[in-house]
Amino acid sequence: MPAYGVIGAQWGDEGKGKVVDYLAERADMVVRFSGGNNAGHTVINAKGEFKLHLVPSGVFWPQSMSLIGPGVVLDPGLLLHEIEELEAQGVDTSRLFISDRAHVVMPYHVQLDQLEERARGSAAIGTTGRGIGPTYMDKVARVGIRVSDLLEEGYLAKRLDVVAKQKNALLTKVYGAEPIDTGKLYAQMLEYGIRLRRYVVSTETIIGEALAKDARVVLEGAQGALLDVDHGTYPYVTSSSSTIGGACTGLGIAPWQIKSIVGVYKAYSTRVGAGPMTTELNDEVAHTIRERAWEYGTTTGRPRRVGWFDGVAARYSAMINGYTSAVLTRLDVLDGLPSIKVCVAYKLDGKRVNQFPSNPDAMERCKPILEEMPGWTRPTAGATKIKQLPAEALNYVRKLESLIGAPIDLISTGPRREESIAVRPIIRPRRPAKSD
Repeated sequence: MPAYGVIGAQWGDEGKGKVVDYLAERADMVVRFSGGNNAGHTVINAKGEFKLHLVPSGVFWPQSMSLIGPGVVLDPGLLLHEIEELEAQGVDTSRLFISDRAHVVMPYHVQLDQLEERARGSAAIGTTGRGIGPTYMDKVARVGIRVSDLLEEGYLAKRLDVVAKQKNALLTKVYGAEPIDTGKLYAQMLEYGIRLRRYVVSTETIIGEALAKDARVVLEGAQGALLDVDHGTYPYVTSSSSTIGGACTGLGIAPWQIKSIVGVYKAYSTRVGAGPMTTELNDEVAHTIRERAWEYGTTTGRPRRVGWFDGVAARYSAMINGYTSAVLTRLDVLDGLPSIKVCVAYKLDGKRVNQFPSNPDAMERCKPILEEMPGWTRPTAGATKIKQLPAEALNYVRKLESLIGAPIDLISTGPRREESIAVRPIIRPRRPAKSD
C-alpha cells in the first residue's frame, strides 16, 4: 500500500497525462493498466512537449519506475519508436519495464481493424484503426500473441502457424485482401523480441513487492470511464476496461490496495468519434473552445466534438468508479466567455431524468437541462492558488464539485506542471524519518 488510481472521468482526452506527470513527482512507480496506442497523453516539461501513447506518463521523473501492465495491448514497433524518440530528447528509459503477459498488436490486427470499420459504412463506430479492438478480441478468443511469446522462437512459430491460417481465411475470403506472409511476420516478431527483451519482466511481481514495501504506485488509465466496454456508451466504446476495475484485472492487484481513486474531468465535455453526446454544441462557442484548447486528437488528429459539462454523465462516472478525489482540467479555456452552461439533468421523452441511459437510442433522444452561470473576465490561466480565481470561476468549480459528488482536489490552469492549483494534496509528501 498505497496505490492511487487515475481515471479519465469522461470520454477520454481529459488531460490525464499532465495529471499523472504531476502526481508522479511523489510516486515510486507509475503503471499503465489498459488500452493501447489508441490513447495519447501529452506532457509538457523542461525538456519539451511529449506525446505518449504507450509509455507511462511518469517516465520523466528519475525516482519513478514506469511499467506497462498485462492489461495493455502494445504494438512493439510503435513502442520501440516511442522509446527511441524519448531517448533522443534526453529522457532516461532505463526504468521502463513491460509485462511478459501483455498482448501484442500484430500487423493483421491493424489491417482487420481498418477493413472492419470500412465495412460498417454509415454504422462505423469511429475506431482509431490501430488494431486495438481485434487484439482484445484475439485475447478473449485465446488466439492472441503475448510479449513472452516473442522471446521463444519455437513457441512463437507454433502460435503463428495456427493463427495465420485463421486470419488468412478471414482476410482473403471475407475481405478479398492479401494473405499474411507468415515467414516475414515471424522474422519481424523475433526481431522485436530481441530488441524488447531487456524491458520484459513479471510486472505483477514488481508491483506486488513495491506495494508490500509501502511504495507509492500511480495507476494510469487510458481513454475515459464513459468509453469502458462494460459501463460506457456501448457500442461506441473502447475494447478494454477503462474504469478502476480495469486496474485490478489489468495489473493483478487487489481492490483494497487502492488508497485513492482520482477522476479527471475537463471543465467542459469533448468526445472523438461516433456515439451519443447530449451536451454537444455546433456553434461559435464550440469552435472557440476547440481552437483555443486545440481540441484535436493526440493519436488521430481528428477534431474533437465539444459540449457543455455534463453533470449526469459526471455523477454516473463517479458512481461506477467511487472517486475519492476529482481533478478539474482546462478551466482556463473558459476564460472570457460571457456565460457558461452546465447540464444538471436530461429530458427524455418529455420527462426529467437524472440517470445515465444505457441504450444509445435513448441517449440520442435525451435533451440537456441546462443551468446558465456567469462567466469571468479576469483570467484563470496560470493560477497556482485558489485565491487567484475570480469569484465566478470559483462558483463554477463548486457547482461541478456538487454535480460530481467528490471533492475537486486539483485544478489545472494550463498545460505545464506548475500551472496547477493544489486545493488538497492527493499524494501527501513523505514524513521525514525520525532522528535517534
